[in-house]
Amino acid sequence: MVKIQMSKLLLASAVFGSLIFNLTAAQAAEVSVAVAINFSVPMQKIARDFAHVTGHKAVLSFGSTGNFYAQIKNGAPFQVLLAADDETPLKVEKDGLGVAGSRFTYAIGKLVLWSKQPGIVDDKGDILRSGKFQRIAIANPKLAPYGTAAMETLKQLGLWPALQPQLVQGDNIAQTYQFVASENAQLGFVALSQVQVDGKLAQGSAWMVPAHLHAPIQQDAILLNPGRDSPAAVALMHYLRSDRAKALIRVHGYSL
Repeated sequence: MVKIQMSKLLLASAVFGSLIFNLTAAQAAEVSVAVAINFSVPMQKIARDFAHVTGHKAVLSFGSTGNFYAQIKNGAPFQVLLAADDETPLKVEKDGLGVAGSRFTYAIGKLVLWSKQPGIVDDKGDILRSGKFQRIAIANPKLAPYGTAAMETLKQLGLWPALQPQLVQGDNIAQTYQFVASENAQLGFVALSQVQVDGKLAQGSAWMVPAHLHAPIQQDAILLNPGRDSPAAVALMHYLRSDRAKALIRVHGYSL
């Protein structure tokens, strides 16, 4: 009798476990995310932790915020946009392409002047006035928020007109980084997240640009219309506000 009851109990437990597993699998879903390219490294780690915590999978596409905006206007089925600025998500919302009231700032970017070579960039940015370089790279100010911040910095320092002949512009911050990493430009303004590993400069030399020299590089997220009724998309928006996500964002060179 005891053996029969135990067998029934084990069977019930197995059935219950199977139901829970199948329910979790049924609830797990994918969310299509358009991610500003400067946020690619932290977002890949965030996506892995998001999957671990929720069971949902974030399918990531990396690119320029301006290009994503054009794609979204043309019907691209992205469900969440993580922009490199705060203006594009606002435009998306005003255009009726995103869920009203879902915008929030997920990160504030930090700008650095960086050289691949150690000892080139000093900790005050005096290299900019020295003339001891041939080319300096920045992202296109018309297309990239980090480029706008670089331009504003040079204007605040009174160096924008003088450095025009030496400027090399990348279409986005990733291309700008490549100009400096390949040493086609001796130095350049890039995102701290591109040159930092575990909170430390990976190589070369850098000057952290003081925040008062440019407007904040405020990066906003918005839930897009295709993600309105998606449990995975809604879960990602909540997860990005969590302490777990914030810790990953901070360690990759952003503030909140």
